[in-house]
Amino acid sequence: MSSELLMIMTSHGTLGDSGRPTGVWAEEVCVPLKAFRDAGLIVSAASPLGGRPPIDPRSAGFDTSTVSDLAAWLDGTRTLADVDPGRYSAVFLAGGHGTMWDFPANEELARVVGAVASHGVVSAVCHGPAGLIGVAGPGGRPLVAGRTVTAFSDAEEDAAGTRSASPFSLQEGLAALGATVEVAAPFTVNVRRDGNLITGQNPMSSAAVAQAVTAAVRARVQANAGTA
Repeated sequence: MSSELLMIMTSHGTLGDSGRPTGVWAEEVCVPLKAFRDAGLIVSAASPLGGRPPIDPRSAGFDTSTVSDLAAWLDGTRTLADVDPGRYSAVFLAGGHGTMWDFPANEELARVVGAVASHGVVSAVCHGPAGLIGVAGPGGRPLVAGRTVTAFSDAEEDAAGTRSASPFSLQEGLAALGATVEVAAPFTVNVRRDGNLITGQNPMSSAAVAQAVTAAVRARVQANAGTA
C-alpha cells in the first residue's frame, strides 16, 4: 500500500484561562504515526499555524523513541492553508486539549477535512473530533450528522479535572450536530467506524484507531486498483 495521510495537530498551547499548558497529546501522535508508517503510508504533518506543535506536558512521559525522527518531523509541520487535500487518501486529527480552541470553526481545517471526506478516510482520536465541528458533508449538512462517532467523554473530562477549563463539552457538541456519540467506560479502548469516518475515544484508543484507518485506506486502494 502506498498512499499519503495527513496528520493534523493543534497549535494551541494554553488550557483556557487556567494558565496551564496544553497542546497535542504525545501518545496520540506517536502511536498512530508509527502504525501508519509500518503499514506503508506516507504521513505528513499540518496544523493551524505550522511549525512544531506544543506538546501537552502531561503526556511528555510517553516513550517516543519508537519514532526516531519525531523532532524533525514535527518541525516540518505545515500550515493548513498550504495543504492540498487532493493528494491525501486519509486525514487523521490527533488529540490534545488544545484542539478545543483552534480546531472548531477553523475554515482551513474544514476545507481540508471536507475535501478528503469526499474521496477518502477521515479519522480522529480523543479531542481530535473537535475538528469535525464546522465540517460540511454532502448537501451542506454537518459531516457528523446522522453518523455514529466517539470522542473524549464528559466523564473523562471530569476525571482529568479539565471540564471546567474547556470551552465546551465535546461529547455534547458533536451530539448537537446530529451525531450519535457512543462513549465507553472512561479510559478504555473504544473505536467507532461509520463508513469513511473513524473515531476513537481517548489515548488508549490510538492504536485501534490507527489499525482501523489503515484497513480502510487499504480497502479503498484495492477497490480503486480493481476499477482501474
